[in-house]
Amino acid sequence: MKITLFGAGSAQFGYGMLGDFFRSSILEGAEIALMDINPQALKVVHETAEAYAAEHKLPFTVTATVDRETALAGADFIFISIEVGDRFALWDEDWNVPQQYGIRQVYGENGGPGGLFHALRIIPPILEICGDAQKICPDAHIFCYSNPMTAITTAVYRKYPDIKFYGMCHEVASLERYLPTILGTPYDNLELQAAGLNHFSVLVKAAYRDSGRDAYPDILAKAPGFFEKEPGYSAIWEYVKKTGKIPETEGARERLLTEVTSAKPWADRGLFRVILEKFNLLPITVDSHLGEYISWAYDAVDHKGIIDFYALYRQALSQVAPTISGNRHEKGVTIVEGILEDRQYVEEAVNLPNRGLIPGLPEDVAVEVPALIGSNGARGLEFPDYPKGFAALLRNYTGVYDLTAEAALTGSRELVLQALLVNPLVTEWRRLEELVDVMLDRQKKWLGYIR
Repeated sequence: MKITLFGAGSAQFGYGMLGDFFRSSILEGAEIALMDINPQALKVVHETAEAYAAEHKLPFTVTATVDRETALAGADFIFISIEVGDRFALWDEDWNVPQQYGIRQVYGENGGPGGLFHALRIIPPILEICGDAQKICPDAHIFCYSNPMTAITTAVYRKYPDIKFYGMCHEVASLERYLPTILGTPYDNLELQAAGLNHFSVLVKAAYRDSGRDAYPDILAKAPGFFEKEPGYSAIWEYVKKTGKIPETEGARERLLTEVTSAKPWADRGLFRVILEKFNLLPITVDSHLGEYISWAYDAVDHKGIIDFYALYRQALSQVAPTISGNRHEKGVTIVEGILEDRQYVEEAVNLPNRGLIPGLPEDVAVEVPALIGSNGARGLEFPDYPKGFAALLRNYTGVYDLTAEAALTGSRELVLQALLVNPLVTEWRRLEELVDVMLDRQKKWLGYIR
């Protein structure tokens, strides 16, 4: 068996995935092929992985290459986590330049104009990987961790409709962090189903396994009291500035409650609160992510929380030394095991083409839903009774993803402009063409294909 990891030179992702592979008895004997375009970074991860495998007498072979075709030859499973250019410098442009043109986007990674330009940069290299995979190892299962997840998955399936490609995101894990506390029951006693678009998803169903009773009324009744007191990213950022340490575990919550005084009610969850109270649905993520898709988000979000989250995220990547750990890092390896053993279990969140999974949304735009995992890969679960109010919010944004995918596939500047014109966050049009010209010029190394 061969498992190929694209973007392996990123120590956080590379080491995390290696730890997952190394702790799977089902994958023993596999070749783990590391690939990155940065040979220096790749060399460091490769040497660390080989030393770790040797020290622990692990039955794996670890190889490294900067050649894409070599990495793909004979691959059974492929993991992609890549970025292009200087990640944070480009992110700053995605976020700040559109604001200069009067667009009130609260974040700049996945939605809004920032998410559009991010998608236009990252989709082409991922399509190249997938195109080569279709020629070299067409039966391989491909797991993608790059953002913007919905735009990437939509574009990949539009070009390669029969590919086995799964967008993977860990945001749904937030439910495990707080629902047991809110409901006073172990997580494994909860049967949960969340669905929507990536970073724009809500809990749709919740039940207690032991009694079969609907848990949603309890969530709606008890969640407000919990989130009134939950410390947010601003509190964590204050803690970091005060102590010089980044809390690495969820157990740090209690310390934050006692050591930090700036925690405020509904921290990071102003928009979250509106969705909970007005739509009677629990979002699975916080304002920074939800706020990229909703026209009135600017008026509702916790702006300080978003800014402090961004600062904390950058600090964490620069300060926390990545290591090959003993804990499961991502769900991708669990899915690989489920495919190999035909487990027929439900994975909580996988991004796949809609194809009727959520009624009323375009068939070929990717949605994030639970998926049944077996020998054939991932099959999304259907939501015929998806809440109409939140579905309407999703519909408002699916047109943007449709046009974003087409713009990336065709290189059409006209479609880039149209993707901005249909975006819920865009309220003025006169300076949009200049905005497009500015972004295409600043990022021409990656966006030069747009004409």
